[in-house]
Amino acid sequence: MVLPTLQTFEDPPRPSRLRWIVAASVLLVLVGLILWAAHRWGPEPRTVAPAPPSHDSVHTPTSPPTDTPQTVSEPDPNVQELLARAEELERADRLSEARELLLAFCQANPQTAGMAQIEAKAGDLAIQLAFNPYPMPEKQEVVVGPGDSLDRIARRFGTTAELTATNNRIANPHLIKQGDRLRVLSGEFKVIVNKTRNELTLTLNGRFFKRYPVGTGKFGRTPVGTFVIADRIAEPAWWRPDGKVIPYGDPENILGTRWLALKPTDNTPPVSGYGLHGTWDETTIGKAESAGCIRLRNQDIEELYLLLPIGTTVTIEE
Repeated sequence: MVLPTLQTFEDPPRPSRLRWIVAASVLLVLVGLILWAAHRWGPEPRTVAPAPPSHDSVHTPTSPPTDTPQTVSEPDPNVQELLARAEELERADRLSEARELLLAFCQANPQTAGMAQIEAKAGDLAIQLAFNPYPMPEKQEVVVGPGDSLDRIARRFGTTAELTATNNRIANPHLIKQGDRLRVLSGEFKVIVNKTRNELTLTLNGRFFKRYPVGTGKFGRTPVGTFVIADRIAEPAWWRPDGKVIPYGDPENILGTRWLALKPTDNTPPVSGYGLHGTWDETTIGKAESAGCIRLRNQDIEELYLLLPIGTTVTIEE
């Protein structure tokens, strides 16, 4: 007789070890297929740029690509050559030749780049020539005659006694004597003030002499038209709008070291109280901030005071 098999009621039997191995193998194959597909058809890998060097590291710049536009403009070689030649002549004390070289170039090339550099150098040379005994085309040799004085000679040649004394290094203008030989600047200065550019251009006998930055009237208060210099005052007092006189040297005096009064001419409206003057506040130069007068740096108005006699034409334009 066969006995029935005894069955116990324990936990269900676990999968065999073989089934686990098969399942793990299938999973690994699937993961491998997924990774291969991602590499084959996925996006291109991105290139990570290297970190920039620190400020302490040594870095040798590389040349830019040939198709990269260059934004740094090179100096005009003609202008640089010209300025170098002018400086060479200046070092040789041939200042008049240097100035003539620059003025001839400006006349032949009025639109050249670098004109500001050329004019600045020409203006510097003009001042050196005018204020020292150097010869220049605009000077005349004068022999002091009987009864002559610096003031009389200056009026005769349309210049100022102060410039004649400075130019000839005369310490005491009352000590000139008959037979002395002087070099006297002769010619006609003209002044043009441009309110838009806030600049003053000075010419002598129709040729460029020097350009100066200026300050003009706030809200367009500087009048336009033609004027003449009617008075020249060193160390001027200032009449305040309320009528009080502020002496030269007072911190409230705004006129700087020199005053050149303007008088309207021709069809210019009969305005008064306007002039060219210095300033203690150079931050206003190049701006429209004055009450209507034309402001210059003190060193610039002192140059103009020496150069410009009474009667000099001044044109003010928008």
